[in-house]
Amino acid sequence: MIEVQQLSKQYGKVQAVRNVSFQVGTGQVIGLLGPNGAGKTTIMKILTGYHYPSSGTARIDGLSVEEHPEEIKKRIGYLPENAPSYGDLTPLEYLSFVAEAREIPKQQRANRINEVINICSLKDVENKPIETLSKGYRQRLGLAQAIIHDPPILILDEPTTGLDPNQILEIRNLIRELGRRKTVILSTHILQEVEAVCSQVIIIHQGKIAAQGTSAEIGKQLKGQESWHLVLTGKLPEVLPSQFVFKGNTFRLQDSARLDHGGLSLKVVHVDENKGASVTAPILGETLFDWAVDCGYKIIHMEHQKFSLEDIFVQLTREGEEK
Repeated sequence: MIEVQQLSKQYGKVQAVRNVSFQVGTGQVIGLLGPNGAGKTTIMKILTGYHYPSSGTARIDGLSVEEHPEEIKKRIGYLPENAPSYGDLTPLEYLSFVAEAREIPKQQRANRINEVINICSLKDVENKPIETLSKGYRQRLGLAQAIIHDPPILILDEPTTGLDPNQILEIRNLIRELGRRKTVILSTHILQEVEAVCSQVIIIHQGKIAAQGTSAEIGKQLKGQESWHLVLTGKLPEVLPSQFVFKGNTFRLQDSARLDHGGLSLKVVHVDENKGASVTAPILGETLFDWAVDCGYKIIHMEHQKFSLEDIFVQLTREGEEK
């Protein structure tokens, strides 16, 4: 449904987006994740026809955003980060204006406005001036205008910015529900947002794609993707080596802490020198267990830990800065 090929955008001497390529199919919720200034908003503005690319192509349902901007806009609902509205209007009046601008047939407008008001839970405030509404209700109104023409694609830029925890949960639940019927691209720099709502993630850094796929798929591409938390007791040395090799596998000590009862808490990471080509997590776990026994340590606790989205994000963006 969405196909982006070698997309680039330059503002003067600033290269905001660099050779970005990805595809999004029907019924997916994709998280466009990256730090502030990474290029997320620029990509979304290109997809919605607000900006044209400097090079490369972006297609919606096979239509070029440059060649068919009006058709593209009919297929997309867009919620910008700071959704504009008219403060002196009520939600009913504002949505009536949007429905007319979206060329919804006059005989269908009232029903459609009522539908989106119910979907976005705006019934209690439909006749109140927008300027008196809370940020949460204004965000709901922004979503209502984005879906009023029932587009197959939703593009949402930082939809929960400035909301309190309860409002964030409400908006996330609404996005998750909409994602069952539509293709959704959600731009954010909030990691929890992606984990809570999205099935796939595209990590953008310095205008380029650093990684894409599920968190698990991206984690497998990273060095040292297998890690364990161990709590040990016994005859522990004062200083543990920062790295050790056992049965042909290299492990790195990532973190350690002495416990009140005399034990030692460790975070140990497998150094995958073959870049994911060989040993499975269960075998590595057995190897670590045998290492501890061989050293004469007692294992009080041992837990396999997968890469979190936060781990992935930090590692990828640091690597990008170092390059």
